[in-house]
Amino acid sequence: MKEVSSRPQAVKEEEHVWIPTRDGTWLAGRIWRPVASDTEPVPGILEFIPYRKRDLTAVRDSVNHPYIAGHGYACVRVDLRGSGDSEGVLDDEYLEQEFCDGEDVLEWMAEQPWCSGRTGMMGISWGGFNALQLAARRPPSLGAIAALSYSDDRYADDVHYMGGCLLSDNLSWASTMMAYNSCPPDPQVVGPRWREMWYERLDGMVPWLSEWLTHQRRDDYWRHGSVCEDYSDVGCPVLAVSGWADGYSNAVFRLLQELKVPRRGLIGPWSHKYPHLGVPGPAIGFLQELVRWWDHWLKDEDNGVMDGPMLCTWMQESMPPSTSYDERPGRWVGEPGWLSPHVERVQHPLGQHWIGRPGEQLASPPLSVESPLSVGQFAGKWCSYNAPPDLPYDQREEDGGSLVFESEPLEERCEILGGPVLHATLEVDRPVAMVAVRLSDVAPDGRATRATYGLLNLTHRNSHAEPEGLEPGERYQVSVQLNGVAQAFPAGHRIRIALSTSYWPLAWPPPEPVRMTVHPAESSLELPIRSNTEPDELPTPLFGDPEGAPPLPSQVVRPGEERWTVSRELVDYRSALEVVKDLGVVYMEDIDLELTRRAHERYSWTGDDFDSVRGEIEWVMGFTRGDWDARATTRTVLTSDVSNFYVHATLDAYEGDRRVRSRNWDLTIPRDHV
Repeated sequence: MKEVSSRPQAVKEEEHVWIPTRDGTWLAGRIWRPVASDTEPVPGILEFIPYRKRDLTAVRDSVNHPYIAGHGYACVRVDLRGSGDSEGVLDDEYLEQEFCDGEDVLEWMAEQPWCSGRTGMMGISWGGFNALQLAARRPPSLGAIAALSYSDDRYADDVHYMGGCLLSDNLSWASTMMAYNSCPPDPQVVGPRWREMWYERLDGMVPWLSEWLTHQRRDDYWRHGSVCEDYSDVGCPVLAVSGWADGYSNAVFRLLQELKVPRRGLIGPWSHKYPHLGVPGPAIGFLQELVRWWDHWLKDEDNGVMDGPMLCTWMQESMPPSTSYDERPGRWVGEPGWLSPHVERVQHPLGQHWIGRPGEQLASPPLSVESPLSVGQFAGKWCSYNAPPDLPYDQREEDGGSLVFESEPLEERCEILGGPVLHATLEVDRPVAMVAVRLSDVAPDGRATRATYGLLNLTHRNSHAEPEGLEPGERYQVSVQLNGVAQAFPAGHRIRIALSTSYWPLAWPPPEPVRMTVHPAESSLELPIRSNTEPDELPTPLFGDPEGAPPLPSQVVRPGEERWTVSRELVDYRSALEVVKDLGVVYMEDIDLELTRRAHERYSWTGDDFDSVRGEIEWVMGFTRGDWDARATTRTVLTSDVSNFYVHATLDAYEGDRRVRSRNWDLTIPRDHV
């Protein structure tokens, strides 16, 4: 990334400001704005997230916000209530309280003498979620948003559940937020009351995992904050952005199809990162694109930002399987809208382990599979958080426990854009069952690279709100939606789909082993084929090189560690996937702070004993400055049997060597068709 130290306008920074809310709680903010805004007001841009503006996101913020501010905006980065240096307790994600606070912050910004009265919102992940959610509430000053790596559907397409299946990232994310919520405010900002504020957070904490597990079907809890409930609520222009290695790419398609406001979509090859920091590459000059977006919608500049295709996406070329990529070869392609006239959904019949050509009649007897728990250990993460190696590995090691269908070698290049769908007639021998469907690019040498996948809890085949148990031996017609992707399959390669009855540890297994029988003659694979017989009709933007302001200086005191280990003991058949994400100890020069972050995730099982499945996650968060030494250790364990989930969580908080809080939770939550 090119560091741009000089920008069109000189920038001033207000390292800390207090922002009032309607109930008297004060939120902590940081502002970068042009010096000239003292007399010449500018639009305001809000990023509103719980990840600690003063330390944990400070380096990223120092790249993004001063750059945008230098192009004529007041960038305001605010800690959510109960996070960072803000007052209060953070009880859960996307609560009504959060939305009210966001409205209060936008109103406060619009009334400041340095603000023109027009505002925008930007953010990735949580910040993308609440930007879209607040856009649906239509605060008066909000003129446009840029939402990255978000979802419009909190139940069906978020970190919690996928196709009605419980994702292990539900546990991982709950554990992450438990660690973040255990962090103290900074005494340099809040003064002597830091301890009182910290204890309030620690005493008010509950494991969010228990709440998320209580709602195993789509109910009002998940409908709240899901913009898909009524897309017409969104009243301002939307820039929708994600990446193919991210878990949140599907929502870009839906917003382009369903919103009525001006909108643009951008999907690159990236993981869960801003595109100017994007890995896998190529990264792009995204901050320049953001400035153009704001210039048009908040300053009324006629700069052509809405010209060209509605959707720009990176068509990925075939690559050998790898758990991480520096770059994904490909090209930008443009679509005039979504659904795209360039994409035709083509039905391919299934035969005896074969994927046929459209219109071909294939005969096949029923085929059965009962997958071992080991299928899924090379699946990678539900979402690549740019913590490699977290992408799926060679699928040949997964396909042995799966039911596989494969095409003949392709006679010509095939490109897909969108989400494939498996339509299948099947039966199972248990009342609760799931199916995982993987679509892979198989090279002539046999290596198989997963291009996309989908999950379906078969009790949710008709509804996520009202699941229905399965009758053993009864035939069901189901459709399994796979995640959207842009992928090219070269001539000579094969397209493979693999079906399994478990996909652990990416998804929590069903209560018991399941034998599934598929009727291929009544099943098909629907592929979104993008025409490649003509050149792309719409020219795509020429994205510049990544730019950003110089990052805040920091020093590594202790190097971190990243480890992803699959193990199997062949005496007692114990297996495990261990993930270590240790960021070491980093010294932040500007605030004289040593920051410690370490996470250890372990997913284990024994043979094919479904009751042995266990997820355990430990976090350590520490803050040291002079004689101020505060840290917290959190641990969350999730297990299950046929009837229940069991949550055990612990929290220990320390000042120096003195433990100041110790809490334990043991919770039993009945399984509900999961």
